[in-house]
Amino acid sequence: MKIEQIYTGCLAQGAYYIVSENEAVVIDPLREVQPYIDRAEKDGVKIKYVFETHFHADFVSGHIDLANASGASIVYGPNAQTAFTAHVAQDGEEFKVGKVTFKVLHTPGHTMESSCYLLKDENGKEVALFTGDTLFIGDVGRPDLAQKGNITQDDLAGFLYDSLRNKVMTLPDDITVYPAHGAGSACGKNMSKETSDTLGHQKEVNYALRANMTKAEFIKEVTTGLMPPPAYFPQNVMMNKQGYDNISEVVKRGTQALSPEAFEAAANESDALLLDTRDAQTFAAGFVPNSINIGIDGSFAPWVGALIPDVRQTLLLITDPGREEEVVTRLARVGYDHAIGYLKGGFEAWKSAGMETDHITSISADELAEIKAKHPGAKIADVRKKSEYLSEHIKDAVNAPLDFVNESMLLIDKNEPVYVHCAGGYRSMIFASILKARGYDNLVDVKGGFKTIKESGKFEVTDYVCPSTLL
Repeated sequence: MKIEQIYTGCLAQGAYYIVSENEAVVIDPLREVQPYIDRAEKDGVKIKYVFETHFHADFVSGHIDLANASGASIVYGPNAQTAFTAHVAQDGEEFKVGKVTFKVLHTPGHTMESSCYLLKDENGKEVALFTGDTLFIGDVGRPDLAQKGNITQDDLAGFLYDSLRNKVMTLPDDITVYPAHGAGSACGKNMSKETSDTLGHQKEVNYALRANMTKAEFIKEVTTGLMPPPAYFPQNVMMNKQGYDNISEVVKRGTQALSPEAFEAAANESDALLLDTRDAQTFAAGFVPNSINIGIDGSFAPWVGALIPDVRQTLLLITDPGREEEVVTRLARVGYDHAIGYLKGGFEAWKSAGMETDHITSISADELAEIKAKHPGAKIADVRKKSEYLSEHIKDAVNAPLDFVNESMLLIDKNEPVYVHCAGGYRSMIFASILKARGYDNLVDVKGGFKTIKESGKFEVTDYVCPSTLL
């Protein structure tokens, strides 16, 4: 038996590939499925099942494409309703794969169909639990995503409490817990950077698994600090339930090379959003007017999902040359399937063609300190999450979280310079580019963000308070 965790940092997501003898399963696969197919061919095994722990909200799973390509059966837990052929398992149902067995444990709470898959070795010993979003390392799944009708987040939290106590915590302490996400995912609050652990250790350190915790205490702690989920979450759920275009079709459509003239024409003739995925400081130095910057070398897909409300939005791409397919693929991971082409030759080709360009001023922390010394009333906008801001911030900075940019822009005065920073410079450029495209010409980015601001020692910073949530 072989268990392999395939972790994708951009989504903080763990998929799993498990082999026994000449059969394999894949749990919660990513949208691009060729790597799983290649792995199975290399190992000389047949993918028998695609196990889904629930209908994912933060990414589009590759279950349909993988099943079509491999002949595997898609398996969901009880209550799942799909528009495609899938096996909806009963609680306790078992599936043989080679010499090992997977047992379905229905664990509603994060969603109503949420289920864990308990792996037993050839001797019947329980060795691993694939928990999806039911149990994370250091946390549990948020209980507010599946509210429907009369079912509230408190109801879901109560279901989750029962699932954990009756189905998970009764298992042997030495089994390994393999969750669907780690730190950085919006599916929980305080997830660890670790991506697996023993159940026994989690019982000792995970706040939600305290042995003496009442259901009322659990509900209060799990729901405290929850922020509204990103707008794309329900749209990804529907894609995972109803189906989607084959990934190869999406990539072909999105990687059409457009000359600067054709790119400009497409921008003028459509409602396409111009998405520039280059490094923040490279973008700042020069970009196609009205484009927004979300750098590919960061938490790209989650920020696209948080800031572009409709997954059906038409996109035109400006990328580093050679990274066009990577960008289209990573967009598709979160359901943004409607890229219609990219700027051939990148921004340099645009500039060489004599097209109009724009830029955003970016200064160092030392330069900001000099400005503040001369103009004590200079406005500073901190675009980090509220929890980060409350933990530690420049004393006179206003919190304008990027997560809620439409509300945050109301805090920005168009008539005077505003100096924008985040933690390290990635989010502040996104914020500045969005407002620039909306006619705000007064934003100045602070390179290196709060890290360099604090290290400079030239600003009055609030006392550090350990954040209670990462949302």
